[in-house]
Amino acid sequence: MHIKLKRAPGIYLAGFMGSGKSTVGRMLAERLGWEFADLDAEIEAKERDTIGHIFESRGEAEFRRMETDAIGAWVGRVERGAPTVIALGGGAFVQAGNFSLIANHGISIWLDCSFESIRRRLDEDLRDRPLARDPVSLRKLFEDRRAGYSRADYRVDGDCDPARAVEAILALPIWK
Repeated sequence: MHIKLKRAPGIYLAGFMGSGKSTVGRMLAERLGWEFADLDAEIEAKERDTIGHIFESRGEAEFRRMETDAIGAWVGRVERGAPTVIALGGGAFVQAGNFSLIANHGISIWLDCSFESIRRRLDEDLRDRPLARDPVSLRKLFEDRRAGYSRADYRVDGDCDPARAVEAILALPIWK
């Protein structure tokens, strides 16, 4: 097993909204027998509000603060030896402070999807994703974030079936 995972047993799934982080993360955690955390779902439960409404009523800066707090709490648990697969929000990994926290406390994996796949997946729940409502802005955000996601320890194809993405993660050299 990779030395980072021995010290801090955390797998952080990064990628654009709609890339499958929650689905793949849940499946991966089940296969590993690890805990699973979905940061967006956790924030919504804690705040008793949707991410979309938090963005609209409190602004993106306040949401990002909540997100960083949630990451910090999970990093603490991982540091104490709780093996966890964590599905990050679409913008979490590209925030400088979050990247530093994650980079030093486990392994990050980018679920890389084509814009076409993302768009198709997001068409079903645009009202819950405030940053996805304008197609031109969505494409720009997608392109802008790719450089940040590329800093992940590993890249896995997210266009495929989630079960295949899990198999690709399990085939990474981090487990040897």
